[in-house]
Amino acid sequence: MTKSSNVKKPAAAGETKPTRKGVAQPAENVVDLEMSTGVDSHMGLRLWLRMLTTTNLVQAELRKRLRSEFDTTLPRFDLMAQLERHPEGLKMTELSRRLMVTGGNVTGITDQLEKEGLVSRDTDPNDRRSISVCLTPVGRKAFDKMAAAHEQWVVELFGGLSLDEKSRTHQRLGKLKQHLLDSLKD
Repeated sequence: MTKSSNVKKPAAAGETKPTRKGVAQPAENVVDLEMSTGVDSHMGLRLWLRMLTTTNLVQAELRKRLRSEFDTTLPRFDLMAQLERHPEGLKMTELSRRLMVTGGNVTGITDQLEKEGLVSRDTDPNDRRSISVCLTPVGRKAFDKMAAAHEQWVVELFGGLSLDEKSRTHQRLGKLKQHLLDSLKD
């Protein structure tokens, strides 16, 4: 046995590492919610936890890449994505609703982006209390670069599935989404 074979390598994201008792544990930087249930748990619960764990893994990687490649955060990217879809701008209340965060969070992110010249605020001439936010030309150019990279990262992260597997998963999640929309109506 060589010395290098005794060196412990850190677990990669999503990998498990054995504990002293031989029970697999998720890597320290990943919360694996699936580990919190047993095989006797209801399949609906197990599926939910797998979806949540997968979402957390993808989001963590996207956050890391946005930070390292563009020195930005996922909430800033998400706000800019909403504005890119609405070149005419969105009211602060609508941004808050679409991003599912408080108005204070939207205001803080917007303040930062405005200081950097990436967004502008305009007061509605018909309602001086209403403020609309738009991407500036500089903001649109910056977002376009981030969006192209983001798309490639997502494609890469889902590269472990064939096109057919992605299509079937998309279809099945669409069916679940429709069931939830139908059953959870007010």
